[in-house]
This record gives sequence, structure tokens and C-alpha cells, in this order.
Amino acid sequence: MSLQALGDSAVVFSLGSGADRTVTRKVRAVAARLQRNPPAGVLEVLPAFGNVALFLEPGAVPPAESVLAAVAADAVSEPPPPLVAIPVLYGGEAGPDLPAVAAGAGLTPAAAAALHAEGEYFVRAVSFAPGFPYLGGLPAALAAPRRATPRVRVPAGSVGIGGAQTGLYPQASPGGWQLIGRSPARLFAAQEPRPARLQVGDEVRFQPVAEADFPLPPPEAQSVPEGPGIRVRRPGARTTVQDLGRPGSRASGVSPGGAADPFSLRIANLLVGNTEGEAALELTQTGPELEFAAGGLVAVAGAPIDGLPWGRPVYLAPGARLRLGATTGGLRSYLACAGGFGLPRVLGGSGTDLRAGFGGFGGRALRAGDWLPLRSAAGARVPVRWHIDSRLRPAIEGDVELRVLPGPAAADLPGWAERAFTVGTRSDRMGLRLEGEAFPRPLPGDLDSFPVIPGTVQMPPDGRPIVLLADAQTLGGYACLGHVITADLPRLGQLRPGDKLRFRAVELGEARALLAAQERRLQELRLGLEGRRC
Repeated sequence: MSLQALGDSAVVFSLGSGADRTVTRKVRAVAARLQRNPPAGVLEVLPAFGNVALFLEPGAVPPAESVLAAVAADAVSEPPPPLVAIPVLYGGEAGPDLPAVAAGAGLTPAAAAALHAEGEYFVRAVSFAPGFPYLGGLPAALAAPRRATPRVRVPAGSVGIGGAQTGLYPQASPGGWQLIGRSPARLFAAQEPRPARLQVGDEVRFQPVAEADFPLPPPEAQSVPEGPGIRVRRPGARTTVQDLGRPGSRASGVSPGGAADPFSLRIANLLVGNTEGEAALELTQTGPELEFAAGGLVAVAGAPIDGLPWGRPVYLAPGARLRLGATTGGLRSYLACAGGFGLPRVLGGSGTDLRAGFGGFGGRALRAGDWLPLRSAAGARVPVRWHIDSRLRPAIEGDVELRVLPGPAAADLPGWAERAFTVGTRSDRMGLRLEGEAFPRPLPGDLDSFPVIPGTVQMPPDGRPIVLLADAQTLGGYACLGHVITADLPRLGQLRPGDKLRFRAVELGEARALLAAQERRLQELRLGLEGRRC
């Protein structure tokens, strides 16, 4: 057993090999104990691949290794995991790669399907996508490498093989595993209290079914209530509804998500009198054109944007059209509306999960014609003459310095943090792809997956780092060079393609002090705004 830091916001308690069934059951039991009685400061628990990650409140001190060892020793009394039966239609259009997998094993497709169905599987982790189970126990003869070129779209329910593991795709998504069949089983339902059907440690058996017996699940209907609100006349480059995320569902493979620059979202909400975590619009590069049917108080923070003053609430009369242009001094602006949006909460949050397709406005970016419902509070109609301190804008100028806590692979690549990097054009809310001269000694890229967080700096085999952002997956299989500290995540989320950046290693104490200083600045803003409203 061992304990290691995951940046300044989490720790990982390792119990052994994630490929071992006995270790996996222990991980399940330890996580269950910690979820029922979390130690002080622990917000969320993620079991996966022989590890239990504990995500902490800002500035919280993680539990001691001795405390976690005591929990592990006591967890042996947990009940055994359940056995889950999954129906599968093997081969044909449902499993186009079954013949190739069978040929690699020296079997006929029918024999390969029978061998796969005879396997005794257990869930090692739930990651990659919401509800996606990584299953151990695959017969060695069926192990097959991932496809050289991933498919753009893998149908929901597909059963695949990737290396020595098998798994199922809960939603349609890109994917590189060899597809041998498809299941009608529903593995993820965002509206359920336990959204993922399979959990770490569950035992799984596959049951072959004939095509005639293959039941198709009914399509899920998504609806957004109408009422007083905002009509989207032009959506902008990529406008989504975001809040401060949905922590608590990592164990189901759900990314917490939320605003890429959470500091600026909190400021925008404070300006219009909302709670800091209220959902707002995240505007990326160019803003939308919006028609306010009922009028209301709005404000923007983050990167300044053409069409609305930065850092000052503005009242828009009923019928007003707000035309927003390009962002400057950063990539993302946050538009908050007094009272907030009347959108449903999914898994405790209202933000948009673009990859999983839920939350926000139907799980997608806004389009022309969309109707965003607003709650009733419209805000003051008196013109505001003041604005907040411009030093609360994100500082994105010249070579941006991001402070990092070293990761386990940092010692294997000395000098990595002294390099200058450029943000690549293939960057998105999942991560920034950094360009520059590739490292001559790239680190191995097919490691056992390990918990990651927004800010984790990964090194793929091509020698060019990726810095994970708000929509980061819960686990990663690349070498970890370090973690951008929590206080610098807002600036990370503002970097644009072409921006230059450097890293600087810091100690944990400095990271916590910087975060505390950032929270003090917000507290000063709160007090100042309360004085304005008195």
C-alpha cells in the first residue's frame, strides 16, 4: 500500500495491481467504506485499477496513510460483488472485427465468440466515457491490439477488445477497440441515482443472443422547458451552458466538467447577484447574438468581449438584442444572467457534457433558434456606473507561466518544465495539445491507467505534452509529468491556439498559499459588491 499526491487537490491510495481480481475487490470495499464515511475534507472517491483516489476540498489536508490502511484492513467484511449478466449479439454488423480477432487466435468466429462468452470477467474501472467498463478476465487467446486508426463512430452497446481487456461502449462515440458484438443493455442513465450500471469489482458474464432476440432500447427523449427567456439568434463559435461542475460521479466515468475558467464564472455570477456556482454561458472565441424576451441584468467576466463592458452589470430591456463579437486577452468569456437559467440539473450540475451528450441545453453547444429559459429575477433597471478591478481579468500576455507540482514521470524527463511550448490548434475543453520540438526520449505511452485531474500534464509517445482541461477523462494511460496547480487552472482555461507557455515547478505549500490568496480576492469582491447593493 502507498499514498501519493495528485496535484494539490487529490491523493491516490494504491492497493496493488489493477489486473488482480482480489486487489480489485479490495479496492471496491475500501472505496465503499470511504464513500459511506468520508474523512474530513474528502469530497469524492474514485476506485480504479488497483487505486482509490480521494478528491479534496480546496486547501484540505489529505488523510494519513495510516488512516487509509486501517480502513483497508477493516474493509474485508464488505459483501461480495454482484454478478451482472449482459446479453450480446456476436459477429455480423454488430461485431465487424470478430473474424480478425478469431483469426489472430487461430479460431473460427463462432469459436471465438463462444470463448469470449465463457470468460469470467470483473470490472477493473469505469472510465473513458460515462459508464464504460474496463473488464479483466479476457481469455489470453482473444487479446488483440487496438485498431491503428480509431473509428469515428462506434455504435452504442458495442462490445470490444483492446489489448488484454474487453469492454462495452455505453454511448455512440469514437473508439479504437476491436468490435466483436453488440449488447442492448443500457449501461448508463444520467438521470438515475446510480448512473452507471456496472461498478468497480462487479462480476460480469456475457450471454449470447440471436439476432431475432436482440431487443433495441427505446430512444431517450430530451426536452427543455420553454418560458420567459432568451432566443439564440446566432450561436457564436462554441457557446455552452456551464457551471462549477458535477463532482461525485467520477466512479461512473463522468467527468466533473464545468467552466474552463471557474474563477471568471464565479465573478460573472457575483456581478448580477447570483450564487457563484449558478450556470452561465461560456463563450469561446466569438460570442452569440441573443434576444432577451423579458429583459434582465447581465454581466461578463473572463476574457473581455466586443459588445458588452467587462466587469460591470448591464440591464437589457425586454426585446433587446445583445450582439457579442470576438474575445480579447483570452479565449473564453462568461455571460451570467440575473436569476440564472431554468434548465434541469443532471447528476447535481447544469453544465454541458459535450462528449457524453447530457446537461446544459440538451447536452450540446447552442444553435440558432434555441430558447434558453430564465428564472424570474431580472435585476435592477438603474444604470450601473462602476466596474470591478481590471486585475481580476485573466492575465494572458506574452509567455504565460503555469506553476506545476511534479508528477511521477518528472524525474525520468529532466528539464521538461524549462521548455517553451505553443498551444496547438487541436486543443479543446478536454485538453491543450502543446507543440514544439518533440522530446528526444519520449516516455512509454501504454501504462496502466491512473487517476487524472484537470491540469494533469501527460506525455504521449509522440513526445509532445497534453495538458488536461475541464472535460478531462477520469483516468489516463500516459506518463504523468506534473499537475498545474488549482490556482492556475483559470489561466490554463484561457489559453488560445498559438499562445506561448512555460511551466515552473513549485512545492505543495506554495500551491496552497496561492489558492488561498485567490480565494481572498473573491472574498474582497463579495464584500465590495454587497456594499454597492446596500
